[in-house]
Amino acid sequence: MNSVYRKANILYVPALIMLVWFIIYPFLDGLRISFTNWNGFSQNYRYIGLGNFLRIVKDENFFVSLKNTLFYGFGSTFLQQILGLSTALLLNGAFRGRDAIRTIIYLPAMISGVIMGFMWRYLTEYQGALNDIVLLFGKDPVLWLSSTEVTVPLMVIINSFQYYGISMIIYLAGLQGIPRIYYEAANIEGAETPVIFFKITLPLLYPSFMTSVMINLIGGLKLFDVIKALTGGGPGYTTHSLATFIHVTYFASQNAGFAAAVGFALFALILVITLAVQMVFRKNEVEYL
Repeated sequence: MNSVYRKANILYVPALIMLVWFIIYPFLDGLRISFTNWNGFSQNYRYIGLGNFLRIVKDENFFVSLKNTLFYGFGSTFLQQILGLSTALLLNGAFRGRDAIRTIIYLPAMISGVIMGFMWRYLTEYQGALNDIVLLFGKDPVLWLSSTEVTVPLMVIINSFQYYGISMIIYLAGLQGIPRIYYEAANIEGAETPVIFFKITLPLLYPSFMTSVMINLIGGLKLFDVIKALTGGGPGYTTHSLATFIHVTYFASQNAGFAAAVGFALFALILVITLAVQMVFRKNEVEYL
């Protein structure tokens, strides 16, 4: 029996090697780079201690990107829960074409974020489809991507539209796992639909809600591809997330050390937020379940 366990443990070795090589080693090397003034290309660099981390506190563009990152993360998560749960409730019943509709709603999640960003870019640019519609009504074309008040919420809408199908699948799985006996008992007691939803469906969907929120929140906080394709972070730095800010700092500004420091700031942000959200969920889990 012990030999079987030893053979089974050996099977973990390739996975552990890949984990160390592709995740742990780059993480530690990135931490080392964050303490240097390396430009990302030169063989020569020097250690500057906490200089890059102190620079973060003074960098206005970092705080603009931080604000946008929080808006992208929490805004997308909020919209995706509303859209995902609403769609799941509508598609949970049995009717003709249900599976086809589910597939169509989930399809955008299979499209690359870069492609989705370029699709919306062609729609919203000055000579794009939206302005063609505006011209039909005799109005002047609009610079849709020139205003932060328009572009930043647009990013949230695009990200939510692309990935709310994932939330829909999670909620559908949760709805189909609820025993029908609860609904039958509620109907016998004469409970109305809103009461059934808030007293039975919603509490029993709490695990699905936790899963969906965590997945959507982490994805929103790491938003990169749509921003890069749609605006490139512009105009200026007004639509950057921390992920795109890291990219432009490394390649455009050739400051790999500072980019690594911002990367660890993003890592810390996601870690703190996800742990805090998990604590809130765990605290309320007993109350709902």
